[in-house]
Order: sequence, then structure tokens, then C-alpha cells
Amino acid sequence: MSTQNAIQSAAANHVAAEPRRVTVFDTTLRDGEQTAGVCFSTDDKIEIALALAEMGVDVIEAGFPINSPGECRAVAEVAAHVRGASVCALARAVPKDVAAAGEALRHAEAPRIHVFVNSSDMQMAHQLRKTREQVVEMAAAMVRSAREFTDDVEFSPMDATRADRAFIAELARAAAGAGAGTINLPDTVGYATPEQVARLVEFVRVVLAQHAPEAVVSFHGQDDLGLATANAIAAIAAGAEQVELAVNGIGERAGNTAFEEVVAALSVHGERLGVVCGVDPRGIGRVSDLVERRSGIPVAPNKAVVGRNAFRHASGIHQDGVLKERETYEVLDPGAVGHQVGTQIVLGKLSGRTGFEQRVRALGYRLSEAPLEKAFRRFQEVAAHTPEVSDADLHVICQGIGSQRRAVPGFAIDL
Repeated sequence: MSTQNAIQSAAANHVAAEPRRVTVFDTTLRDGEQTAGVCFSTDDKIEIALALAEMGVDVIEAGFPINSPGECRAVAEVAAHVRGASVCALARAVPKDVAAAGEALRHAEAPRIHVFVNSSDMQMAHQLRKTREQVVEMAAAMVRSAREFTDDVEFSPMDATRADRAFIAELARAAAGAGAGTINLPDTVGYATPEQVARLVEFVRVVLAQHAPEAVVSFHGQDDLGLATANAIAAIAAGAEQVELAVNGIGERAGNTAFEEVVAALSVHGERLGVVCGVDPRGIGRVSDLVERRSGIPVAPNKAVVGRNAFRHASGIHQDGVLKERETYEVLDPGAVGHQVGTQIVLGKLSGRTGFEQRVRALGYRLSEAPLEKAFRRFQEVAAHTPEVSDADLHVICQGIGSQRRAVPGFAIDL
């Protein structure tokens, strides 16, 4: 089934069924911390985790405890502080990792252990140096070991999108049979296209329906080809019940699937897809700003949903439309995603008279037709030589044609 067919099928099913709830798994504190140059302190992790839990995130992956004693303590502190969300710890499919994860989660209200192992022939041959049979045995044994610490175990066949499907099916059956309640399909190197992701999710769902019908299928994406958000939505449309995300899209190499993009996309398209998630999108702006400050990784101005320019309009045609009706050029209400500034008209050389007039009126100037035209022409001259015309520039322009303004409660008048 193609991605488009999967989306259409999901939409059709919605007519006759209740919306399917998608679990939001946030890995900002684990995979996000693998961003080159990022090092979250324990306090950083606690603050971010509490903000995510407050928004309604279902699962917070706090870290990789075996990595160091400090990391183990940080995961333990997050586990002790967070309530209302599951706290997850990552572990390779080896005994010491699973034991460290279990120890770090001792005080978690709802602990989850996330066990992973390489699954593609390339990674097994060159990194793991194990046979397929050995890898299946490792996966099942370590899932069983993790179940000794918690009933909530997730299993990931790493590099699943480049692995042999028959082997992925074998691993999924073995892990689910050993007690894994979630089978996560990682696009570890950001290789896949949306259609490939949808087909893999559908395939694994069929496999699990025959062997472990209660198991949840999840998707984890990286953004190496810039397809992570599209891949996540394709996975959800194809039936994935969990999606793994990171705030601001931070993460290894080109980053992870962006939390804010997927949550916002579900707020726009969720009804059509027949899905809902429990995250309150109004907290997006705050948590994005928090992660930007604590990670030291600046958000690009043109970043979807949370970038400085996400709701700024510089084209005269767009300005005219958005001033008449915001939805003409905005598919999201800035306030609905907690954007810090919201809709803005940016005056520059591409701006038209509508945007110019609206701004000078907002500054208190009421110009008749002839002075307004003169001021607009002067504005165009200035705009031709500067990226953005500021309010201070507009004051100079309007006052330069002999206009003054007087502040009067509720309105402004010309003299």
C-alpha cells in the first residue's frame, strides 16, 4: 500500500471508528543529547522532563545509564522527579546495560526499559560482528532480563529500514514473545522515504497481529535526508501507535524527527487521519525555548513551527492576505503552538502598501491619501537598501513629510 493509500485508508476508517491514540515518546534527553556539542546537566534534564510531562508527553527517554556514573545518576533523578509520564532508559542488548537501566529507574512512577540491537547486515557484520541467530538470541534474552525490572519493555532493531524484512519479522516475534510490549522501527541513518516507512510499519503490524496482537508498533526517525517528519506522519497513517521525537529536531548528525513539527501536524491533520495525541501543543513554544537555551543549539529562523520567521510575513501579497484573514497564509494559529511572538508583518522591499499603511496606523499616524502616498514612496526608497525597515525608520519617514501624531486614549489623530 502506498503512503497516499495508507492516509486515505486511515481517513476512511475514521468515519466508522473512534480516533486512534498515538503515544508520543520524547527522546530529547537521550538521542537529542547526542547532538555534537550538547551536554545536558542533571538539572537541565529534570527541567526539560518536567516541562514535557506537563504538556502531556507519554514517555520521556531520560538517557543511557551505562554510559557513565553521572548519566546513570541523571536518569535516576529524572525518574524520581517525573510523575504523570513514563520515564525510559536505553540499554544495548547486553546484561550490564539492562542492569544499569533497571537500577536507574528504581524510583520511577512508570519505568520503561528500551533495549536495542543492530539488525541490518551491514551493522551486524561491521559493528556488532554477530550472526543473525546470535542477534535474535541476544534480543530475546535481554528483553526477558528487562522484564525482571519492569513490565514495560520496548525493543528496537537498529537500522531497521535498511535491514532484511524477514529478519526484522524474526526479531519482532522473538522480542514480543519475550515480553516486549513495544516494537520500535528505527530509521537510524535517515535513509528511508515515507513510502518505505509505511510499508515497513504495515509489514510488522501484520507479523505482530499473528503473534503478539497487543504489541505496539513504533517509529523512530533521523533527518539525514530531511524526511523525518514526513516519515513519521507516514508511519502513523500506516498504523504506528507510537512515534519518537526530539524537541527542535536535535540529535545525532542532522537530528531526530522534530517534536514540534509532528505534534503541530497532528493538530492540523489528526482528524483526517483518525488519530489523536495527548500532547498540549500550546506548550511547544516554551519547551522549544527551554531546549534551545539548555542545549546551546540555536533554532534556525526558518525552522517550522518554532522558528523566528515561522509566522513573519515579508511579501506584500502575503501581508495583504494575512491582514485581511490570518488563515489565508497561516495553517497554524501561532498562539495554539505557544509561539513566542506570533504573526508579524515585516516591512522591506517586497512589502506592499497594505502592510505599510497598517504599520504606520499602528504607530499612531493617520495620513490622508496624498501624504500617505508620499510616505509610501519614501519607504520604498529606504527599503531598497535595507533588509528590514524598522519602526524608528517609519517615524522618520512620516515625520519627514510633515505628519505628526498625538496619542489619545483608544486612538490617534493627525495634527
